[in-house]
Amino acid sequence: MRKETIMTLEERKKLSHSYLGELVTIQIDRPIGSVHPKYADLIYPINYGYIPDVFGGDGEELDVYLLRVDAPIKAYTARIIGVVHRRDDVEDKLIAAPEGMYYTAIEMKQAVHFQERYFDSEIESIFEK
Repeated sequence: MRKETIMTLEERKKLSHSYLGELVTIQIDRPIGSVHPKYADLIYPINYGYIPDVFGGDGEELDVYLLRVDAPIKAYTARIIGVVHRRDDVEDKLIAAPEGMYYTAIEMKQAVHFQERYFDSEIESIFEK
């Protein structure tokens, strides 16, 4: 599903910040081991999905990296622990982990590097405020 929208940088940050610390259910559309739909050399080492019916800056459902769930899954309820702010893209990404898991911004950056290496981005962690 796509929602036609143009979000300002401020609107994107407000949206992503509204989820920091929240418990959300993520639909996984790219489980561990899956191949990116456009780039055959990009294989997902972590589960990746979205929050249904919440739309990000690209008009698509808001994307979420899911850490520390080491098997392919279809859905998972986890806490949003960080945000990937992309300076050179129209969207930000959320980072989630199972309840009680803690990560530094550096650890999050290492976990999402497989995809974020193609973007100018910074990681914001709820644990480093």
